Order: sequence, then structure tokens, then C-alpha cells
Amino acid sequence: MKRYRFEDLPDIIGELLLKMNSIEKLLLENKVNNVVADDDLLTISEAAKLLKLSVATIYTKVCRNEIPANKQGKRLYFYRGELLNWIKSGRIKTITEIQLETETKFNSKNIYK
Repeated sequence: MKRYRFEDLPDIIGELLLKMNSIEKLLLENKVNNVVADDDLLTISEAAKLLKLSVATIYTKVCRNEIPANKQGKRLYFYRGELLNWIKSGRIKTITEIQLETETKFNSKNIYK
């Protein structure tokens, strides 16, 4: 590791600030790109590829209203963000989470605290 002198500190801090600003700019651009990506409109084949399901399975889930979809004429469209949220909503809780939730509900209803 390079040894720095006290006199070098202003230059080093300036370099660090420039690097932090460029990192912040990249993160903000990435955040904007992710928001746009969530609003991407997908066809049924693209949705099937994203979800790793067959097109027939997607049609079945749409008919049963199990999956968020948009129909325009005879075509089905899907928003990437809605599909990802649909996947997240099916998360199975761990035993620890269920126990903690039960204890919290029990303690909040317990009138003999």
C-alpha cells in the first residue's frame, strides 16, 4: 500500500469525491433503468420465458385468473414488474417467521400484560 503524506490529503480527498460522485451517478442511472424495466410490456412467450413456464401453462393461469395479465383484442400482454411481484407474493414463510408472527399477534391481544 502506498504511503501518503499529510500534504497529499487535499488531492486524495478530491479524487475520492470525484469517484464517489461517479459511483452515485451510476447507481442513480441503474435505479432509473430498473424502474423502466419493471414497466416493460411482455408478450406471452416472453412472459413464459421470464417465469420459466410453458406458454400453455401461462394460458391456463390467465384463464383461472391466477396471474396478472392484460388483454387487448385477442392478445395477452404482461408487465414485467407485475409478474415479478406476483412471484414475490407467493413466498412461503419460514417456521421462525410464522412463530414470530404468532407471538406478536398473541402478545398484542393479551390484555393481562
